[in-house]
Parts: sequence; C-alpha cells; structure tokens
Amino acid sequence: MTRDPRLTLNARQQELLEWVQRDGFVTVDDLAAHFDVTPQTIRRDVNWLADMNLLRRYHGGASLPTSSENVSYSARQRMFHDEKRRIASLVATHIPDQASLFINLGTTTEEVARALNRHRGLRVITNNLNVASMMSGYPDCEVLVTGGIVRPWDKGIVGELAIDFIRQFKVDFAIIGTSSIETDGTLRDFDTREVRVAEAIIEHSRTVFLAADHSKFGRPALVRQGHLNQIDSLFTDAPPPPDMAETLATSGTQVYIAE
Repeated sequence: MTRDPRLTLNARQQELLEWVQRDGFVTVDDLAAHFDVTPQTIRRDVNWLADMNLLRRYHGGASLPTSSENVSYSARQRMFHDEKRRIASLVATHIPDQASLFINLGTTTEEVARALNRHRGLRVITNNLNVASMMSGYPDCEVLVTGGIVRPWDKGIVGELAIDFIRQFKVDFAIIGTSSIETDGTLRDFDTREVRVAEAIIEHSRTVFLAADHSKFGRPALVRQGHLNQIDSLFTDAPPPPDMAETLATSGTQVYIAE
C-alpha cells in the first residue's frame, strides 16, 4: 500500500498546503511573512510539496496541481499581476487605432483591455463583461457584447448564443488567453464551453494575438483549445523553454517578450 505523502508533512507544510487548496495560489512572500520564516525556507517547503505532486511551484509562489480544474478567478487576478501588466502594455503597442477586436476571457486579456484606454476608434466584440464594462467607458470605443450564459464567478459569457454571435464577424485582431501551452504547441484550457467560444474567435479573426505569462508554459490543463500554428504572435514575459521555442519557430509564431 502506498503511503499518503501528506502524512509526512510538518505543521507548517500542512498549513501551507491547506492555504493553497483554499485560495488556489499563494506567494512566497506572503507565506514567509505569515510563518515568520525566510523566503528560502518557504521555497524548500514548496519544492518538497511539488516533488510529491501536492502543489505546483511557480516563480514567486505555488498553486494547485490539478489539470481538470483552474485556479479561482480571484486568485488568478493576483497571480503574476506585474507580468500581465507588462504583457498587456506590449500587446497594446501592436494594436492600431480604428481596429476591430475580439477580446475573450481571462485576467491577462482584461489587462490588455485596460492598456487600450488611449486608443481611438476601436470596435470591440467580447464575451467578457469585465472587458465590456471597462472599455464602454473609453472615449470613441464601441463595444459589442455576445449573448449567452453569464458565469457568475468571472463574468464570462459562454454557450451557443455567444458562438453564433461571434460567427457573424471577421475582425482585424483577436486577443486571447489560454491556461496551457504544451511543448508540442497544443493550447489547452479547463472549460469546454469557454474553449468553443475561443475556437470561434480564432476562426473569425485575421490576426490572432495570444497573451500568456510564463506560468502557462507546460502547465497541465484538460481541454484542447487550439495550436500555436493558429497564433500569429505570442506575447509573454519570459523566453519559452528551448523545446517550445523550436515549436514556435516551426509554427511561424512571432514571440514578443515584455521585459
């Protein structure tokens, strides 16, 4: 009989794991302050727990290891916030005034919407009520919102009505996010209905921009969303791993790093 690895945890490691399970993501700095230990001590705990597949380590923090359920929306808003802002600012420099856009669900795409506040003449189609609420307040910006089912936890809109609405258009740029980029170029997410909307967005866009921070490289996720060969440009905050870089080159996807 295989022994439950949780039985070998000390009190601090057990509480750390419970914190991740409750909030979905925690930072090393928050953990060090809470336990009154050094960040190095917390990193050792995180590495130990990750080696037992009880959590997933990231630069600066830890999250749940599951491939079937995403981290909560509120936790994702806190994860890599500075990195997402840098990525968003870089994406915004590649969007001209007077452009038509799809913007889908995700905390990174919401940061892109925030970074577009000085653009003029944009026509934005979105299934994200957070994006719609934000961008409808911008001067000289027209926002169209899909129909469909509103998810209460992140204000995303999914379902057949959303897909049918998107299929009526052909826009200049799609700005999309993803939960996972595998080394072979497969893009993955967690929600089948969300993925189907993203597929329609990709199909009905002339140029597709993927905005994703480095934590998405090799992250486990359940549902296939697409492939890098459907993406014109990847905007991220760190160089992809070497094996993924080869896939990006083969796919013809340009990579932009937000320093």
